[in-house]
Amino acid sequence: MVNSVVRSLHGNVENTILTFASPEEHSLSIRARVLVFHDPLSVRLLGEVERVAASDASVLIVGDTGTGKELIARHIHQKSGRAGPFVAVNCGAFNENLVEAELFGHEAGAFTGAAQARAGWFEAANGGTLFLDEIGDLPLPMQVKLLRVLQEGCVTRLGARKPLHVDVRLVAATNLDLVHAVRAGNFRMDLYFRLNVASVALPPLRERTGDIMPLVWHFADRYRRKLGLRTVSVSQEAEAALLDYEWPGNIRELENVIHYALIVARDGVIGRDDLRLPHGAAGLSAPRAAKADARDGTGESPLGDEIRRMLEQGHERLYETVEEELVRAAFAYSRENQVQAARRLGISRNVLRAQLKRFGLLGGARQDAATSDEQPV
Repeated sequence: MVNSVVRSLHGNVENTILTFASPEEHSLSIRARVLVFHDPLSVRLLGEVERVAASDASVLIVGDTGTGKELIARHIHQKSGRAGPFVAVNCGAFNENLVEAELFGHEAGAFTGAAQARAGWFEAANGGTLFLDEIGDLPLPMQVKLLRVLQEGCVTRLGARKPLHVDVRLVAATNLDLVHAVRAGNFRMDLYFRLNVASVALPPLRERTGDIMPLVWHFADRYRRKLGLRTVSVSQEAEAALLDYEWPGNIRELENVIHYALIVARDGVIGRDDLRLPHGAAGLSAPRAAKADARDGTGESPLGDEIRRMLEQGHERLYETVEEELVRAAFAYSRENQVQAARRLGISRNVLRAQLKRFGLLGGARQDAATSDEQPV
């Protein structure tokens, strides 16, 4: 990963930029590939991150998808001085039946198909940092075993009896509210406190608008060179639209918008009409100016009114009914993609799967409904 101080293309302001050493390797991912620290909120965040990095404490990074959680984790590793490797693992991509073998390794013959012994991710990260992304998707039984490893500093391969000592600093990340998950019984409280020794709250792009234009110029310069353009400029109308939009897909969405705008722009000038912003599109945020408060003048919301009406009618099984309708709506809206539906509901995929089974929404051909996270933003 490159960690550099560069002069912005927009003005004479120096910005700290974090990016992957080979950004193109992440071209199909919804993760952010660059972070710029220009907004005062971002500058304070960078200072906090570097102070945390100097310790050996476990770190929990909380932030929306596309805000740059992995880049922050890599920067923590780089600034920690640890000599070992940085290993990034997505807990949401684990096969539930093989998650223990993936994390802790296995011996030959430990299960069907285990022809030879294999080290797990903890061993691979020995002496360095293990980054567990989407930690909220880790099944409860594995949370118990992860807690034990963190407490004892040892892993035991599947099918083995002898534990192996590992020197690993753990950095975890999630876009879920783990406090809510703990209260709902979906995440262990003891593991939460073990992970949350040092926490980093990564704000969404809409809360650090000072970073938007430096990011625009960074992406514009990158794609200008790819497209063979000599110069790039942004009209005042386009800049106003970029600053006014809420960026639900965060930095990754911004990169896609600038890339497309340069493809269709005339003479390298990005105009308002060149920005592919989904104004009012279903499921995405509209620009701030177009947003209307969902509550009426009394401070009540339509949803609250409907629930109150059902309470007054003495509706039976109200909680389960509302829960089922919410899950059904989110699952249908996400075109039966479990990962996307779970994100919209703010729960882990494992919790969503349990609810889908309970409400009869999984079975047959839908048992393994699409769970790919490689969706365009």
